[in-house]
Amino acid sequence: MKELLTNANRIQGEIVIPGDKSISHRSIMFAAIAHGTSKITGFLHAEDCISTMNIFRALGVQIDELEDGSVIVHGKGIEGLQAPSEALDAGNSGTTMRLLAGLFSGFPFKLKMIGDASLSKRPMNRVMIPLRQMGASISGSEGSEFAPLYIQPVDHLNAIEYDMPVASAQVKSSILLAGLTAKGTTIIHEKEKSRDHTERMLRQFGVNIEVDDKDISLEGGQTLTASDVKVPADISSAAFFIVAALLVKDSQLRMPNVGLNPTRAGIIEVLKNMGAFIETEYNETGLSADLTVQSSDLKGTEFGGDIIPTLIDEIPIIALAATQAEGTTIIRDAQELKVKETDRIQVTAQELNKMGANIIETEDGMIITGPTPLHAADVDSHGDHRIGMMLQIAALLVEEGTVNLADAEAVNISFPSFFDDLASIVD
Repeated sequence: MKELLTNANRIQGEIVIPGDKSISHRSIMFAAIAHGTSKITGFLHAEDCISTMNIFRALGVQIDELEDGSVIVHGKGIEGLQAPSEALDAGNSGTTMRLLAGLFSGFPFKLKMIGDASLSKRPMNRVMIPLRQMGASISGSEGSEFAPLYIQPVDHLNAIEYDMPVASAQVKSSILLAGLTAKGTTIIHEKEKSRDHTERMLRQFGVNIEVDDKDISLEGGQTLTASDVKVPADISSAAFFIVAALLVKDSQLRMPNVGLNPTRAGIIEVLKNMGAFIETEYNETGLSADLTVQSSDLKGTEFGGDIIPTLIDEIPIIALAATQAEGTTIIRDAQELKVKETDRIQVTAQELNKMGANIIETEDGMIITGPTPLHAADVDSHGDHRIGMMLQIAALLVEEGTVNLADAEAVNISFPSFFDDLASIVD
């Protein structure tokens, strides 16, 4: 159990948020299968991304970590990767397992992918079904859809045209990576636009990929060329500090170079609709911005539909904001939360209600009535990094007593310095 920081008077100053987790994963993947040497700056040195890095080292790729935090990847091309001597461990990372299941399906050697206890409970049929349609030989543990995953070599993969049943950047990316080694043109039709890091970054590494609104196509057989990557700060990690500064009175906080890819920045729109003061100064690419946040009186809101894929990871912290907002907040169409590291609908409601929140779970979201004062309680991350960080922000609002967090080390999955960084800006 970790005793959390409570009773914050104000939040003040500037904080540099660690690199974007999604982009850090992909920068290693694409640099490793490219020809030539790529330099990655702003890389997130957290457990999930290190799992991806270690997998490519096991496949024979030289990856150098420099003292300044940057990473040099000596790409070998897809054809240059070597069969590993043991199982490839994705740790807690669903991104690692799902994306690489696609890439590895076209490899000429057999592979076994394992994960920790949490990842081994997360559904993999959502990638295995389309990959099998492409001709992949991929199966889960004892014929199930759960890790370990076993991938056998096949003569070749065939391109498919696939209608996405859910909005999922992981599933879309897995199919596109399989499409790199498939014969023909892989076409994906999205129901709702999900985050597009994979499409943007494949293009950066020299792949010709066509995007027409919700339709994406990629011709197989293309090779990647090395490219340097500058990873912006992670909006999902920044979200905790944004909400902290909004909720703690007399606060003002600045965060430079936060990634605000339009397919990822839904939290800013929702919080502004709730009355949040968030100032955004965009850089020249329009994909990242310096953020300034001031404490604000929030009001309830309602959201669902197309915006959900752009903020799916931020819903637990938005739920906390809603507990302090005037009126009722209704979150709809967020079923994907049930198959994250935990059932985040159930766990968010359960843990915040322990602290005095008024949250009712629904099949696809939550109904949150506020404002409710939060009180001391023993809470649990359930091994979910985003739940752990959300509960620490909630604890800042507790005026008396102690808040103890079980399994606080889960935060290391995406933000190892979180507790220290927060302490540095709290009075």
